[in-house]
Amino acid sequence: MTFCLKNARHLDAPVDLLVRDGRIVTMTPAGHHAAPDGCPVVDAAGLLLMPSFTDAHVHLREPGFEYKEDIASGLEAAARGGFGSVMCMANTRPVNDNAGITRAMLDRARETHPHGPRLCPIAAATVGLKGEAMAPLGELRDAGCVAVSNDGRPMPGTELLRRVMEYAADLGLIFIDHCEDATLAPGWVMNEGVVSGELGVKGQPPVGEAMQVARDIMLAEYLNLPVHIAHVSCALAVDVLRWGKARGVQVTAETCPHYLWLDDTALRGYNTAAKVSPPLRTPADREALRRALGDGTIDILSTDHAPHAQHEKEQPLDAAPCGFTGLDLAVSLTWGLVRDNVINEADMRRLWGAAPARIFNLPCNNFEPGDPADFFLFDPAEDWVVSRDTLYSKSINTPFLGQTLHGRVKHHWIGGVQLF
Repeated sequence: MTFCLKNARHLDAPVDLLVRDGRIVTMTPAGHHAAPDGCPVVDAAGLLLMPSFTDAHVHLREPGFEYKEDIASGLEAAARGGFGSVMCMANTRPVNDNAGITRAMLDRARETHPHGPRLCPIAAATVGLKGEAMAPLGELRDAGCVAVSNDGRPMPGTELLRRVMEYAADLGLIFIDHCEDATLAPGWVMNEGVVSGELGVKGQPPVGEAMQVARDIMLAEYLNLPVHIAHVSCALAVDVLRWGKARGVQVTAETCPHYLWLDDTALRGYNTAAKVSPPLRTPADREALRRALGDGTIDILSTDHAPHAQHEKEQPLDAAPCGFTGLDLAVSLTWGLVRDNVINEADMRRLWGAAPARIFNLPCNNFEPGDPADFFLFDPAEDWVVSRDTLYSKSINTPFLGQTLHGRVKHHWIGGVQLF
């Protein structure tokens, strides 16, 4: 199929895009070339042209927790949110620690969304995510896994962590670590600080995150292997990342939109909607993360999409689960950072597009001839209210519920096929 997209805005310049057989043919200044005779034309005037994004950290809950989310609903939220690829963590039931689970997940994705978004499973680092025995990583890679992680259960033993990093690297996979010293503040509810003191609840100090980041960086340097740090939340971890990168360590890192917009004051009133892991930190941490995003210390953005049923969040703060739904919201929240001059539009494309694709060796559209025709049109002028009616995820567990966001994805193509 051939079609032409006309008058889209790409990095402040109007462009035309020619697509044939699922690939980019040319991107030229608007009006520079006429569309081929008989070629369908899509007028994109007033809309931004963006490459489909990659989310390197999502929880799609299937198998085992389909009441929270399933692959069908999660991929629909991803498509509507501008994501062409989503990397899903292994904390399912049963855990994605064997090839049969991986293949079943991929089959389900192809059944419900044959044209995408692409599901990219992340292999469990250890059997059952228990941190005791390494999972069969070769088998999982061959079945379709694209990375390795023990998800939200920090690796307790450095010897096992070393073996996982070595085996993963031999297989061409990167290890993603949730950095937390689980022995430092077991049973924590939120960030340790002034607000946790006001509320009288147990807090988690940011030093526990930073210590694990330091451990991973030193091990990666010793082994001369890459490591990826998940959902960085605090200034101290950013400082450690800068130290590691200055030493030339192969360390990359992500943070999430909620850490760039919110802080621990959101939990006042015992607000379970603002409970997440790692926890929201202080305003100073939030500003440090914004600076790290701008200067390249943090390499990519991810959502850490973690849907929960409404009744699960309607519990006392210490009993409610951690996590936010995020696939529907991420592009609009990131556009808010562009509007506030925290990052620019090119940064947004890099943080969600080229950089995660490079780190995890996934397809990426750079709008060069032959690139996959994966892109979306974004309306920066549309305001919308976050509600049950405007979210495609099964879950609405977000502290942004009821708020007005600016900018929304209007149309999305993957492999040249229009999804909506």
